[in-house]
Amino acid sequence: MKIKSNIAISETGFIFNPATGDSFSANAMAAGMLAAIKKGDTAEQVKQEILQKYDVKPETLEHDWEDLLLQLKAANLLDA
Repeated sequence: MKIKSNIAISETGFIFNPATGDSFSANAMAAGMLAAIKKGDTAEQVKQEILQKYDVKPETLEHDWEDLLLQLKAANLLDA
């Protein structure tokens, strides 16, 4: 999975798609996930980083991960 190269993601979780003008906001955990995905980390690397950084149960993280992917796909932010 890869986020489109033109998508801007700030450290505070502001996401901007210059192709469409759409903007989104993400919480701190989602912003961390997005930054890691954008730099090329694998899904497992992203999840491990989140588990180390936040007090979150693995099953909760898995649910949040799947939800994030669905939202990224719906917003057309991922490369095919």
